[in-house]
Amino acid sequence: MSPLRILRPLHEPRTHFRALLVVPFALIAAVTVLDVTSSPDVHLGPFLVAAPAITASFAGARTTAAVGAVAVLAQSLVAGARTSITDLNHMYQIVALFLISVIVTFFAHLRDRHAREMSHLRWVAEAVQRVVMPPLPERIGTLRIASRYLAAEAEAQLGGDLYAVTRASGGTRVIVGDVRGKGLDAIGEAAQVLGAFRALAHEEPGLSQTVALLEAGVAASSEGTPADDDERGTETFVTAAVLDVPDSEPELRLVSCGHPPPLVLGSGQVRSLDVREPAPPLGLGRLGGPSFAAQTFTFGVGDILLLYTDGVIEARDSAGRFYPLADRITSCRTDAPDALLSDLCADLLRHADGHLGDDAAMVAIERLAGP
Repeated sequence: MSPLRILRPLHEPRTHFRALLVVPFALIAAVTVLDVTSSPDVHLGPFLVAAPAITASFAGARTTAAVGAVAVLAQSLVAGARTSITDLNHMYQIVALFLISVIVTFFAHLRDRHAREMSHLRWVAEAVQRVVMPPLPERIGTLRIASRYLAAEAEAQLGGDLYAVTRASGGTRVIVGDVRGKGLDAIGEAAQVLGAFRALAHEEPGLSQTVALLEAGVAASSEGTPADDDERGTETFVTAAVLDVPDSEPELRLVSCGHPPPLVLGSGQVRSLDVREPAPPLGLGRLGGPSFAAQTFTFGVGDILLLYTDGVIEARDSAGRFYPLADRITSCRTDAPDALLSDLCADLLRHADGHLGDDAAMVAIERLAGP
């Protein structure tokens, strides 16, 4: 996830903060000396306002107020040295410097409060995401697994991207999906889908039946949504890719419900797993009476399967171009799923200049030779 940048000294190295703090005090000292030693026609006092303004750019309200007080004191010393502190010109400069310091300190306080609130919200969001989607196991059956979740922005609401793996009879069952919308509604729907997915794995229905039951659950949840609320009354649906990976067969079975096609990397090539008859997103099946037929694809030893949400392929660069996942993935390391996702995330963030338009979730799965 994108980290929240908080411009407060406690969140920076102390040596860096102290080095920055030298700048406003050095400015105050230089302006004071030059103003006292200059001719009576030269007035450098107004430059002192830069000291608290500069401090507010990297420090908190208390430090900004302290620098502002020192600047006001320095202006008073200049007034006493040159004429008198009660001189009308110097009096105006002192009052103006005091008022500007108060205003700058107030805005620094507002920024600090906002930063604390956003830090708390981000902490809550990460805690909720960890509860809904606990970390995937690094190894399950004959598979090695890695996952990544990239939040769009520090200020973004909770997203509805989801993924989970669980053991099924003779293999591993995987789901990656994306709930329409953001916020508590989306994360609540994601929690329901994941809970149903894990519960159905213990009952061990077939893959097609599992997806049909997930569809029924999402549709029932959507029908129970109050229609008088503009935000909640909109139709709920979930794009998803659900698949079974048998332990003993070099293949996988996939049901795609309006989700971007997975990619398989093997033998130096990238294959897109495009199903012939994709089903509509979960929750929209009643519109067409879908058939959740599973399609089989080759998935051999050493191959790496990449599942992702549309936040990956819809990431744009400064020119508005979408991220070319199938082309860029060939430049990533393929010796392990974790290495692949590390390179892919770094490249994705570079493409989007560090700012994703939507949350992005990725799961990489490698088939190993033995259990």
